[in-house]
Amino acid sequence: MVERRLWDDEPAQEETTLKTWEVPLPERMRPKSLDDFVGQAHLVGPDAPLRRVLSTGTVPSCVLYGPPGVGKTTLVRLMAAETGRRLLEINAVTAKVAELRDLVLEARQAKSRDKGKTALAFVDEIYHFNRQQQNVLLPAVEKGELILVGTTTENPFFEINKTLLSRMVVYEMKPLGQADLEALVRRALADGERGLGKLELQATDGAVAMIAAKSGGDARQALIRLDTAASSVAAGGGSLLDEAAVERTLGVAIQRYDRAGDDHYAVISALIKSMRGSDPDAAVYWLARLLAGGEDVRFIARRILIFASEDVGLADPQAMMVAAAAAYSCDFVGLPEAQLVLSEAVLYMATAPKSNSATSAIGSALEALGAGDLQEVPENLKPRGEGYLYPHDDPRHWVPQKYLNEPRRFYRPGSIGYETQLAERMRGFWKRFSSEEG
Repeated sequence: MVERRLWDDEPAQEETTLKTWEVPLPERMRPKSLDDFVGQAHLVGPDAPLRRVLSTGTVPSCVLYGPPGVGKTTLVRLMAAETGRRLLEINAVTAKVAELRDLVLEARQAKSRDKGKTALAFVDEIYHFNRQQQNVLLPAVEKGELILVGTTTENPFFEINKTLLSRMVVYEMKPLGQADLEALVRRALADGERGLGKLELQATDGAVAMIAAKSGGDARQALIRLDTAASSVAAGGGSLLDEAAVERTLGVAIQRYDRAGDDHYAVISALIKSMRGSDPDAAVYWLARLLAGGEDVRFIARRILIFASEDVGLADPQAMMVAAAAAYSCDFVGLPEAQLVLSEAVLYMATAPKSNSATSAIGSALEALGAGDLQEVPENLKPRGEGYLYPHDDPRHWVPQKYLNEPRRFYRPGSIGYETQLAERMRGFWKRFSSEEG
């Protein structure tokens, strides 16, 4: 076998003799120019910021951050091609310090050979870099001996050392939309040189849409699914790729969810905000995303319990009991039945009247304490204090007396649900509840 370093320019002889059909379709269909690049219009679309920078021949040291299959590696290679720069590739997972030193030396030599044009050093999975690895590359980046471009599926602001990150621009790449994925599928079906055009298959609009929809915003996944379905049809002597063929050959849609990553926070945030916005359909959808992604039911139940106090509150005090019962039930029955319990709880929270008065009240009280409002306990409220009046001795079960040395207003009842009754009751007891400013 011919040996070569990862950053050599010329492919090994064995690679050049590979049969085209032995190369996966996603690899064959990589775009050769920015004009062919699909998706990420916010970065490389007409007049987009990164596109403008590249048009000047400049490449900033940067991190391309996004989920798998959105074009990170492809974009790095196009950045080098569009600006006429040498591309040196290495993987942060396997790279040793000695290899990184070789990379820096190679970049220096390349810059000399290329009449001062700085090479682009591409580091895949850059979040794996440790401090020692970073220390090898940082001086070269600062001196302009190489341009460092990294890709990562993990949030760089959490996973990449701040010393390295301070020298780089972060570009976030997003999952591809349905239209972008459909365009990629159609391009691969029509391309007779690199794609599946030689199979001479006709695909229905429904089949193309189904493949795109089941790919979870992942271009690689869309092309793999297309290749599988198309090959199955062609192997059977067929010429039509329709929805039935796609359904037969492909499994369930890909679930883009990472319990330890950004998706964990994004989807639970969407669930909470949908419940707060009283949209039961959106709320149960995000619940399904959490469950399908394997999220811990206890975590979901805890968030619902918090929501019952924070966002439903006294507008419907029953919400707290529903949430508590759901948390107990999930722990008692487990999955898969727990999904029914959580669905009921989420729908209850989404359709319940809302009030954040409890959240605001404790927040205001804590803020007052933080500002120095430290009152002594009134004498009549102390364990052995004098003058305390027992409210139950009064027919109203309430008597006017001092509970703070100086009255304060923290609780402001909402105007929805059960809280309207509470507001009316408080107005009968305390003058400060008679006006919003009280």
